[in-house]
Amino acid sequence: MPSTRIFTGRNVYLGGDRLQSATIIVDIPSGKITDVHTGIHGRSSLPAHQDAEWVEAGDHYVLPGLVDAHVHLNEPGRTDWEGFWTGTRAAASGGVTTVVDMPLNSIPPTTTVAHLEDKRAAARGQCWTDVAFWGGVIPGNQAHLRPLIDAGVKGFKCFLIESGVDEFPCVAESDVVHAMEELKDTSTVLCFHAELDMSPSRSSNTSWPQPDPTLYDSFLSSRPDQLELDAIKLITALHARYPSLRLHIVHLSAASALPLIRAAKASGLPLTVETCFHYLCLAAADIPAGRPEFKCCPPVRDATNREELWGALLDGTLDCVVSDHSPCVAPLKCLDDGDIMRAWGGISTLGLGLSLLWTEGRRRGVSIGQVVSWVCEKTALHAGLQDRKGRFAVGFDADIIIWDSEAEFTVTKEALNFKNKLTPYEGLNLRGLVEKTFVRGQLVYDAAKGFKGLEPIGRLL
Repeated sequence: MPSTRIFTGRNVYLGGDRLQSATIIVDIPSGKITDVHTGIHGRSSLPAHQDAEWVEAGDHYVLPGLVDAHVHLNEPGRTDWEGFWTGTRAAASGGVTTVVDMPLNSIPPTTTVAHLEDKRAAARGQCWTDVAFWGGVIPGNQAHLRPLIDAGVKGFKCFLIESGVDEFPCVAESDVVHAMEELKDTSTVLCFHAELDMSPSRSSNTSWPQPDPTLYDSFLSSRPDQLELDAIKLITALHARYPSLRLHIVHLSAASALPLIRAAKASGLPLTVETCFHYLCLAAADIPAGRPEFKCCPPVRDATNREELWGALLDGTLDCVVSDHSPCVAPLKCLDDGDIMRAWGGISTLGLGLSLLWTEGRRRGVSIGQVVSWVCEKTALHAGLQDRKGRFAVGFDADIIIWDSEAEFTVTKEALNFKNKLTPYEGLNLRGLVEKTFVRGQLVYDAAKGFKGLEPIGRLL
């Protein structure tokens, strides 16, 4: 293996809102970028690197690797749902070079240092991308939060509504306050699944007739946007009591909550918010009956809501875009009877996110610089990785993708790299295809040959 790898191309993203010719020099032993030159340089102009290996991208885009800050890899415990090997391969095939693993749905969940070590032990030697970890806040584990920070988690996640798995129960307001007390003078972030059901009688209503469980509208009615509104009202009220603590709302779906978010940000509270590829690409009216692949929590809402989310992303109200890749085994998706109400709520996306966002974004005049900001720079910042991930700079990890922005393809089951090949995007025509993915300067995916001859060199961050 050469000690230096040099990347050149006519469309390299170095920041701002444009592409330019550039040359990136990478030290392979360290995996770091050692120099960035504008313009395309050859061997004659770089005499110190005569023995380097050159990667010439031509007109294809050269972009920083994506940081997907919301991924459920589920190992150990539910490895039949997803695992580090398959999940990170799927990520690499879509240009994701770092994933941040959620504290559920693995068994055990990442709620203690011992459980974090179980997760890391399961991951070692299996990762095609770099992997960081979120910790979890559940009732009664407040004493474990600071030790988890010391052990390296990037922040914490809690649920204000039942999570769907028994080992990760939701928190009450008092639990949140206890957690905030523990975390208030740290630099960590507390993330919320922001749905709060203030009307338990509604969810237990047994009046007859029951809604048709195969209709997406039945599910949508069961998770109205009021749940998100009530949760965000509580979050922002508590935030005012702990204004130095950074809070984050995961997978926002309800555009009706945007005024609350704008008000909180305008008041100076350190609040960030993510949305997901599926909320920006799908609309409730287009979801066929009996198709549980489209179920996620919170739900996909109507087309007007989708456009408002795009507007909030463009004006900076929303900070970043993530996958919330949350797979399960096929039987839990209830594909045989199409029962959306009973099915597991989660959409599988790893490997498709950049193409989805580019396809939809181009229809709205979105630039590649905006896309990179949302899925590389802002997600790295959110996960506390902004000093090494998300952009091309000297001293940063050489996470690099070569991307054909004009290539078109149809999503097929056979081309999916995650374990359970169920996705609502099957059959969709997308634009933008990853040609090669490099993690710390080393090739981990090549569209021409897949993963053949390559090795999982991902590190645990």
